[in-house]
Amino acid sequence: MTDASAARSKPASPLRDIWSQFRSHKGAVFGLCVLGFLIVAVLIGPWLWVPEKLTVAQAIKLKNQGPSFRFPLGTDQLGRDMLGRMLLAGRISLAVGMVAMTIAIVFGTLIGILAGYFRRLDGPLMRLADMFLALPLIPLLLVMVMLFRDRIASLIGPELGAFTLIVCAIGITSWMATSRIVRGEVLTLKEREYVIAARSIGVRPKRIILRHILPNVVSPVMVAATLGVADAIITESVLSFLGLGFPPDFPTWGRLLYDGLQYMQVYPERVVWPGLAISLTVLSVNYIGDGLRDALDPRIRGR
Repeated sequence: MTDASAARSKPASPLRDIWSQFRSHKGAVFGLCVLGFLIVAVLIGPWLWVPEKLTVAQAIKLKNQGPSFRFPLGTDQLGRDMLGRMLLAGRISLAVGMVAMTIAIVFGTLIGILAGYFRRLDGPLMRLADMFLALPLIPLLLVMVMLFRDRIASLIGPELGAFTLIVCAIGITSWMATSRIVRGEVLTLKEREYVIAARSIGVRPKRIILRHILPNVVSPVMVAATLGVADAIITESVLSFLGLGFPPDFPTWGRLLYDGLQYMQVYPERVVWPGLAISLTVLSVNYIGDGLRDALDPRIRGR
């Protein structure tokens, strides 16, 4: 057998198959490119684009300027460069989405595994999920922010306090869908032969969960995670748009929308740029989730 034929007969790597299927999804590739560009822009952009420092009098004279070479995205009502604020706001919005998604995924995965594997915990934990699903999300978040914002800000500062409160509030109110997905997978996995064999020889439940259950629920959890990022960004934008998110000097894309709302008819670009950034991010993440769902499904990957 020649080297060429041996290379052709060599089985492909699972990761290579997943990447090949993912690349065939044009929307997912587009979403990955757009999201990668946004992440690089908000991480590196503030170091490359440093707005010039102006006095208060100079800034007031430059307020509400349109796009120009000096200010590519114009200025706001206080004469601040909108491009610089958009880049800084993107850092906060994407960080909120990632951290809140991580909290929701960890909590939802834990609840789903416990409910699916231990029958005595299934009822109480799923009723807890039903209770959270029955609660109106936005009013609940508004109440949490109003009750705890000042207390947390007095302990760790207004900016870090607002970030901690918002990501925790979004995370602990967004785990229900993940828990139901994981629970369904665990109910199927715990009846598989290798899990039954492990239980029959006396393997502890903790080891069975870590060795056999958890690795097999990674695929649906990854898809849920991508969708969770989009939901968290939208939720934070809604809170900031309502004026109950971050402080005015701590910009997010939702806060920029809120600040530009009263100038929308005169200066529409003030709401177009942050709205476009939010829309592109959410659209890209959703496309990536669709691509991951197809790539991680062996039935679709084998076509």
